[in-house]
Amino acid sequence: MSSTILVVDDAAFMRMMIRDILSKEGYRIEEAVNGRDAVDKYGSVAPDLVTLDITMPVMNGIDTLKAIRAMNPEARVLMVSAMGQQQMIVEALESGAMDFLVKPFQPTKVLETVKKCLAADAR
Repeated sequence: MSSTILVVDDAAFMRMMIRDILSKEGYRIEEAVNGRDAVDKYGSVAPDLVTLDITMPVMNGIDTLKAIRAMNPEARVLMVSAMGQQQMIVEALESGAMDFLVKPFQPTKVLETVKKCLAADAR
């Protein structure tokens, strides 16, 4: 059984890039366009992992992370951020994110980090 990953990013191009990398490895992909959409879909999809952009309209990644962790304290969340957002990354990790990817990223780094998060015990 393949893992389901919820890819959350307001940029369609970023969702497509992550979807292409992960679907080639057999992961099932669901997508959300912002934090509110992600929280709604999290409840119905129950993904094994969420990749979550930090800077989004409607609801940012930190607030989305907190909302998802409130729904499921065992949720596996991987933050995705642009360079120069170190303070947000620290806040995300303190709020329960398992790891983070910095944009732009290499496909091998995405796969390696996703596999690591899926293999780890949820916090």
